[in-house]
Amino acid sequence: MKEIDILKRANELHDKLVDYRHDFHMHPEVGFNELRTSAKVAEVLTSLGCRVRRNVGKTGVVAELGQGSPIVAIRADMDALPLQEENKTAYASQNPGVMHACGHDAHTAILLGVAELLSNEGQLPGTVRFLFQPAEEVADADGFSGAQRMVQDGAMQGGVGMTLALHVSAHIPVGQISVEAGPASGGVDSFRAAILGMGGHGARPHETVDPIFLAAYVILALNGIVSRRLNPYDPAVVSIGSIHAGKADNVIPDQVDIAGTIRYMQPEVQKQIHAEIKKAFEVTRSLGGNYTLTFEIGTPPMINDPKVVDLIKQVATDLIGQENIVAPLKGLGAEDFGCFSELAPGAMFSLGSKLEGDEREHHNSRFDVNDGCLPIGVAILTETALRYLREGSL
Repeated sequence: MKEIDILKRANELHDKLVDYRHDFHMHPEVGFNELRTSAKVAEVLTSLGCRVRRNVGKTGVVAELGQGSPIVAIRADMDALPLQEENKTAYASQNPGVMHACGHDAHTAILLGVAELLSNEGQLPGTVRFLFQPAEEVADADGFSGAQRMVQDGAMQGGVGMTLALHVSAHIPVGQISVEAGPASGGVDSFRAAILGMGGHGARPHETVDPIFLAAYVILALNGIVSRRLNPYDPAVVSIGSIHAGKADNVIPDQVDIAGTIRYMQPEVQKQIHAEIKKAFEVTRSLGGNYTLTFEIGTPPMINDPKVVDLIKQVATDLIGQENIVAPLKGLGAEDFGCFSELAPGAMFSLGSKLEGDEREHHNSRFDVNDGCLPIGVAILTETALRYLREGSL
């Protein structure tokens, strides 16, 4: 079967994929600073005969194989996290305070493997566009993530008909994937606020408008939004991540700074949360204080298209067996792939990468990936893209 041949050829790339992954892992770069990573990606893609465009979305790379329609875009994120690695492997990070703690090194290696397999396919019945994306984990000074910047630079222009991506999962064994139609990750916004009072001596609080006292009421109101103001069937999170006030134990400060994150699945819930947060801070005025409040609009929810999910499942069934397609773990983690998939039907699947007996959590200083997952990811993405190109539509 041709599908088995795809898996066989992907397995033949195993050592090369591991070399790629370990090299990226040793030289991690945070968002919008992926200079070495993008240079190596561009070099490999050029050697494979791809048409390569660099500096898309600041430090991203877009490359293509084939001509004409249909067009399928496959995305891999390249950025690392500002975290000191604790692993003692031969390929541990050589950049102090930076490490690949979420598997983007694996995503980048896998997509290079997809490009190599497709470059050996001869004339493709359409175009495959490779999106090597910077800054999935962070936003720039204007609040835009790498996916948003790539879209602004035209990465999705030209009639893309389908988008694909994967994400390694430390919780799923190698040889399994998870994917499901519908909401797959939450939309994310941030809020930043200042509670304004009138400071004074800690021994004479009656002469002040204590912003810390006001903040206590605001925090209670913020923490009650999800449990008391939203419909219980609407997934959402409002979390306070930062509170700063004062420098001396006997001085009541003038101001308390609060910042937090918002997660949601539906646009109407996003609007309601924003309104409720504003109401929470209005409490300060009734108690004699004031506030400032701004929202940073982030990336939208990622919605997996049912037809794309069906295609991924058909391919995975043929390659690894239906019994190895497992139910996704539910959560509201954010993922800016939705910036691509809202412009063309798309889906992301989770690729099992668990280190048996030593599970490593994402965004943890000991995170690592089981390299056995790499050829499986290559095979599934490659065959899914080829089937779409051959069929011409979803």
